[in-house]
Amino acid sequence: MRFIQKRCNLHLVDIWNIIEVFRENRLNSMDLNTEFSVSHLQAILSTIFYQLNKRLPTTHQINVDQSISYLLNFLLAAYDPEGVGKISVFVVKMALAALCGGKILDKLRYVFSQISDPNGVMIYSQFDQFLREVLKLPMTVFEGPSFGYTEQSTRTCFPQEKKVSLNVFLDTFVSDPPPQCLVWLPLMHRLANVENVFHPVECSYCHSQSMMGFRYRCQQCDNYQLCQECFWRGHASGSHSNQHQMKEYMSWKSPAKKLSDALSKSLGCASSREPPYPTFSETSEKPLNLTHVIFQESCKNQDDEHFLIARYASRLAADGAAAKTRVPADISLCLDSNKQQRQLIAELENKNKEILQEIQRLRQQHEEASQPPLDKSQQNPTLLAELRLLRQRKEELEQRMSALQESRRELMVQLEQLMLLLKNQGPGPSPRSSPSHTINTSIQSVSGNTTPIPMPVQSTSSNTTPSQTPQDSLMGLGGEVQQAFAQGYRRNFRNDLLVAADSITNTMSSLVKELNSDGQTVIQQNYNNNNKKSSICTLLPTIALFSDFAWN
Repeated sequence: MRFIQKRCNLHLVDIWNIIEVFRENRLNSMDLNTEFSVSHLQAILSTIFYQLNKRLPTTHQINVDQSISYLLNFLLAAYDPEGVGKISVFVVKMALAALCGGKILDKLRYVFSQISDPNGVMIYSQFDQFLREVLKLPMTVFEGPSFGYTEQSTRTCFPQEKKVSLNVFLDTFVSDPPPQCLVWLPLMHRLANVENVFHPVECSYCHSQSMMGFRYRCQQCDNYQLCQECFWRGHASGSHSNQHQMKEYMSWKSPAKKLSDALSKSLGCASSREPPYPTFSETSEKPLNLTHVIFQESCKNQDDEHFLIARYASRLAADGAAAKTRVPADISLCLDSNKQQRQLIAELENKNKEILQEIQRLRQQHEEASQPPLDKSQQNPTLLAELRLLRQRKEELEQRMSALQESRRELMVQLEQLMLLLKNQGPGPSPRSSPSHTINTSIQSVSGNTTPIPMPVQSTSSNTTPSQTPQDSLMGLGGEVQQAFAQGYRRNFRNDLLVAADSITNTMSSLVKELNSDGQTVIQQNYNNNNKKSSICTLLPTIALFSDFAWN
């Protein structure tokens, strides 16, 4: 029965919610023996579960259609197995009151209100009908041999035919033990209270290290305890027998707690133990006033203004002229309450929208932060183009540097040859004529046939190095030129060329003085001197060329 109650989600519905649904579907004004169709029963069940979803948070919504289908099929299997398609009001009230959630005392009070007279005395025939209908529920789950209806069921509950008031009715069904025919009803409520209780004790049969639900301890075997499943299945082991008396526990007490309780009892400090079930005074308790209770409950849970107006209008017509003066005030009070509730709902909805927007914004920021950074080429294409141009310019400059270094080496080789020729000039006429011719040839080769500087070629690699190092470019040179350029690649080209040009100029000046001082030469010598002078004149542009190159 507990499984069916949870599968149909009736454990979430209180008895007062069931009473309100009866009121909304006008079952309270119908005779208990009135029968209605299955479609009407389906409408009642729909009201129950749709209102339940309104009370539940959005994260705990139930499947309304599935719950209606399960409960409808179970009720028809229990009360309409022949498929007649009719069910009485009394059956619906008793079945739903037994299967719903809530306190068992509230359920019993409602049941007593349906089977008692206006004076608050139980009607035996109505109680017999109650037992007949409510015991069909355990019979449907094949518990008929233990909880089936018999003709003696009423007498076993109340053996003496006397007036049964509400106090006696409640005291009978909450006693320990209750009547055998209704043992399952209080047991189902106790099971709901202990199904999540944890007992850190090992089961003596299945050896489970912990127990959930009820715990049973044998009163004869030493420290023999069974879990709920093993006890209900009749398992036993060792010297234990199913005939031994077992004590049921609904909670766990540590040994220290038990010792403190024992000491308190021995010292007389503890109060007397409370009875295991509630007791009622001999003063007769008044039956449940359903009209008053249902009206209050409906005012709390009903939000439909039109339905409230119709309810108060029908109450006004039934109560007479005395209630007319109170209706407008009551209506205005409920309307004001509904208006405040709607304003509060609107404020909460707006706040919810703001929270959802903030969550969306934070989620978007988190996604952007978790993405890898974009490549520089994707961030700034202009920057990539500038970097490419700079790399290309660097390669061109390196090629240019290599070409200039090669041209510098060739010029130095020619300059070294020219200086050697100038220094090797002798005093006789024959030796001078030959060097002069050689000088003219060298000067012409330097001035007229200058080696062109090659243009740089674009390289595919950014790490291009010159083909020859500064030391390689000086190989084969000697004398003052090699000494002038022997200090490494970082020496100033302009100073080096100026030193070389000064050396050439000094040598040429010495040669001119020597030519001018020889005044006793013959005509052939004059001719040679003229040739030498012309060679010197031809050499001067070359010297100027080297000087300009050095300054540039």
